Amino acid sequence: MRLLITRPLPDRILEAARARFEVTVRNSTKPLSPEELRRALAEHDAVLPTLGDLFRAEVFADVPQPRARILANFGVGTNHIDVAAATAAGIAVTNTPGAVTDATADIALTLMLMTARRAGEGERLVRRGAWEGWHPTQMLGLHMTGKRLGILGMGRIGKAIARRAHHGFGMEITFFNRSPVADPGVPARQVGLAEALDADIVVVAVPATPATHHLVDAAALSQMRPGAILVNIARGDIVDETALIAALAEGRLAGAGLDVYEFEPEVPAALRAMENVTLLPHLGTAALEVREGMGLMAVENLLAFADGRPLPNAV
Repeated sequence: MRLLITRPLPDRILEAARARFEVTVRNSTKPLSPEELRRALAEHDAVLPTLGDLFRAEVFADVPQPRARILANFGVGTNHIDVAAATAAGIAVTNTPGAVTDATADIALTLMLMTARRAGEGERLVRRGAWEGWHPTQMLGLHMTGKRLGILGMGRIGKAIARRAHHGFGMEITFFNRSPVADPGVPARQVGLAEALDADIVVVAVPATPATHHLVDAAALSQMRPGAILVNIARGDIVDETALIAALAEGRLAGAGLDVYEFEPEVPAALRAMENVTLLPHLGTAALEVREGMGLMAVENLLAFADGRPLPNAV
């Protein structure tokens, strides 16, 4: 079977794939171009794509008889793939859910702490030689211990964030989830969206779907507590970036911590200029062992497909 891997991946993953497949590894770190998307479906039996490889409905429509029969996505989020169109074309879609959970939750806590305690702003102050020494009212931020955390989305990652926040910081946890969650893993209350937004810190951890596009819009932001902090570690288009910039500029929010962006990798100049915004370059799973785990899970999905076994992580 011919396998296309759309971005360079760690060696362990490539070795595992080459042990079973005829592998082509694309050298570019950029997403597939429109032409490459169509060639991927037409020229390979399997594709291992990732974030930004936009397998939209029109791509499948342009390749009515694809050679490819599986898209083994590298990552848990599949909002870049039209799963319904892929299924209609006879192409299976898989992802890598368990491998990303703890690393992504760690980044959520990183952003919560950095923004609450103004760590990015403080580091920039030191780096530009503007720090004049300690004093009692310097850079006072939010003391996170004991505060209320609202989590939007209580799947694997939401639960991992809740564990860290409850056990590490004694935070009160409320969460919004579209379906009932029988066991959130820690003392936590499932509430409506408005009440989840009524928190000192709100973390976005829902998957990106048509239903969650701009879930956090101007109306939602207006329901947040004055002086609250918004953190997004999910997907950029869940938050209306224009509305977020307005809420920050008007001082209705104390800050924001972002690892993802609505039009990634473009980050609005207004956000880049704000000292109270922590900006990370999509580091959610950026640890070697985590990326290896993701890739090996994707390869296992491919092996199951090749062997005619049930897919471990079918979408």
